[in-house]
Amino acid sequence: MSNSSDPGNSGVRTGVAKLVALVVAWNTPFYPLYVWWVAGSGGMPWALLTVCSFPFFAGIYLIARWSSLAARIALPLVGVCNTIFCTWLLGEPAGEQLFLLPCATLGAMLFHPRERVAMLGLAALPLVAFVALQGRYPAPPHLYTAEQYRALLSMNAISVGCLTIFLGVVFARRLASAPKAPGDHAAT
Repeated sequence: MSNSSDPGNSGVRTGVAKLVALVVAWNTPFYPLYVWWVAGSGGMPWALLTVCSFPFFAGIYLIARWSSLAARIALPLVGVCNTIFCTWLLGEPAGEQLFLLPCATLGAMLFHPRERVAMLGLAALPLVAFVALQGRYPAPPHLYTAEQYRALLSMNAISVGCLTIFLGVVFARRLASAPKAPGDHAAT
């Protein structure tokens, strides 16, 4: 599949997907250190398993060489799978499921309106995952104290906020500088 067959500003959207995937991949190895910093070393070595998603996020960059659409589909899918895995790994009180919000945002923003089926499906998937799994995760391999869970929740809420702001800034910047595709109309 060729990137040239994708409609609209998919090159810009794919560029955003590649950048976001690389930023998340780059930060992934540091996440266990953040957990250790705010919640102590009791969750080790389990927290180290959060690094397992690194090759999947990094691989999105390579997938984009083959197919723009596949890369843009892969990013929110990998994000949802990683969020579900990390929610189980650290426990629901840690607030990992908050990362479903940027996954839904990516599902909505990575696709041109003509790719509505992919857009709606990938924007809805994180919400469906949240509703379907909330309160149903198996027990995590390590239980933190209530204070440690509060610290993890705060850390994750701040991380989700920063990631969501980053997505908005990157999309705004990239889309503002992109040439308009036929049929795209600037808001007046």
